[in-house]
Amino acid sequence: MIDDIPPTPPPGDRIAKVIARAGRASRREAEAMIAAGRVAVNGARITSPALNVTAADRITVDGQALAEAEPPRLWLYHKPLGLVTSARDEKGRPTVFAALPPEMPRVVSVGRLDINSEGLLLLTNDGAVKRRMELPSTGWLRRYRVRLHGSPADAVFEPLRKGLVIDGERFQPMGVTLDRQQGSNAWVTISLREGRNREIRRAVEAVGLIVNRLIRISYGPFQLGELKPGEVEEVKSRVLRDQLGLDKDFEPAAVPKKKPVRRRK
Repeated sequence: MIDDIPPTPPPGDRIAKVIARAGRASRREAEAMIAAGRVAVNGARITSPALNVTAADRITVDGQALAEAEPPRLWLYHKPLGLVTSARDEKGRPTVFAALPPEMPRVVSVGRLDINSEGLLLLTNDGAVKRRMELPSTGWLRRYRVRLHGSPADAVFEPLRKGLVIDGERFQPMGVTLDRQQGSNAWVTISLREGRNREIRRAVEAVGLIVNRLIRISYGPFQLGELKPGEVEEVKSRVLRDQLGLDKDFEPAAVPKKKPVRRRK
């Protein structure tokens, strides 16, 4: 009996991904455009995103030719307090994306910071870069400067260092360093490799303390540094390639084969 051979996938990329890479819309928005009949490939209108296209295909949106895809880019942004990390907010609160400089292209955030948190937020124009940086397997450390109300002893933080279970949800061990006491508040540095919703606030509350300020100071190798609230700084393409393990075409770099080590007799 001959085993079934899986069909070879068609060449190219999905049409919605190509539209998103060109900066025209997010992938979800591109799919909505396609469903509405606003996209044509080689002169034929399409209504399903289940189509792969290549550089040889001519794509138009609302009758206008699609721009060439931009190379992946990454920015460091110092998120101020009071901004929501979403494109639109149902409560009408100000968003990160509305506050960005007008010359910025369409970007998405790598992870999130809640409205009461500040500090380093990474922004990219490429959804694949976003997903790659958010993968748990990446294992990048996130570091935060956290101000707590009270005068805690170092031993209070042991449950955080060992890992907590809160409402049936297991939190991985965190690195916690008690830095200094400042009046009625204490400053600590907390590091973790996850990015769950309000993770630090919930963990700190579980040991009887309250966070009254939270600043992300690094995400993997990328540092907040001297960036002022509201400022944006682009990461050099070479640094982006090196840190994400990409080749010059921004594809996953091949792992070089190790040369055999010759032993002297």
